[in-house]
Amino acid sequence: MLRVEDVSFHGSGLERPECVLVARDGTVYSADFRGGVAEHAADGTHRLIRGTTADLPSGLKPNGIAFDRDGSFLIAHLGAEEGGVFRLTRTGDVSPVLREVDGVALPPTNYATRDAAGHLWITVSTRLSPRQRDWRPDAASGFIVLMDDRGARIVADGLGYTNECLPSPDGRSLYVNETYSRHLARIPLHADGTLGPKERLVAFGEGEFPDGLAFDIEGHVWVTAIVANRLLRIDPRAGTVTRMLDGGDPAHVARVEAAWRAGRLAARDLATAGSSALANVSSLAFAGPGRREAWLGCLLAGHIMRTPMPVAGHPPPHWSW
Repeated sequence: MLRVEDVSFHGSGLERPECVLVARDGTVYSADFRGGVAEHAADGTHRLIRGTTADLPSGLKPNGIAFDRDGSFLIAHLGAEEGGVFRLTRTGDVSPVLREVDGVALPPTNYATRDAAGHLWITVSTRLSPRQRDWRPDAASGFIVLMDDRGARIVADGLGYTNECLPSPDGRSLYVNETYSRHLARIPLHADGTLGPKERLVAFGEGEFPDGLAFDIEGHVWVTAIVANRLLRIDPRAGTVTRMLDGGDPAHVARVEAAWRAGRLAARDLATAGSSALANVSSLAFAGPGRREAWLGCLLAGHIMRTPMPVAGHPPPHWSW
């Protein structure tokens, strides 16, 4: 079990550092709603790699970020109305990677990542506008896009507010968090990129709205849960959940749980984490010596976080590029 007291806080002045990313050399990056990616220095300062583009009405709004093979960043753009995936170079140049699929413009886009084969996985949480209309237990308009040598296409649909997705290290399954139907789903992944039927592996508990995903070296799945501000470890063989870090405010969790169950969850409910210091913990990246620590992103603070881990993380695909 981890302790909130062992979590350290790093940086300041960040804007919505929802997603964290760690390079093989240990350099830490975070998404930044000022329009780019923050590169963090050991002394707690950061350099903002800001993207400039006149083609996005609300400016570049990074939610999920990932490395591309050339060292640039892939940005999932969570615009007010528009989405897509964009490439951000280290010098701030921005270019589109994907803006539509099946002839339809991508809605605000949550996450993007490349797998070991170089295929690009993209999640869109909802087709509804504003997005808050789908903050409900019956959410079912999210989808996943796969972009490979065959082009871009929707490969999974009808998801309960799609958040991060990751292929398993063995390449046989795709795991995806459904935030507002509150499940971790597992989908068989075939060699040709097609997917089998979705299995809802885990139904999460009170206040546990799943967001970020990572794998450890023992084959378990780590999930960050906003609202409850927990780190959860899932055994995919047994479908069991262990609460590894619990940093939530019980009163706040109860209020949000009641609003969600009633189908009236609103932006004001997620604009605070109550008294939790974890500020809606939203992502996790293993790092450090032996990959026995993790960097954490969050939605509501100007910093990112770091914690020791009881098990080593599985090295992400970009560490082998």
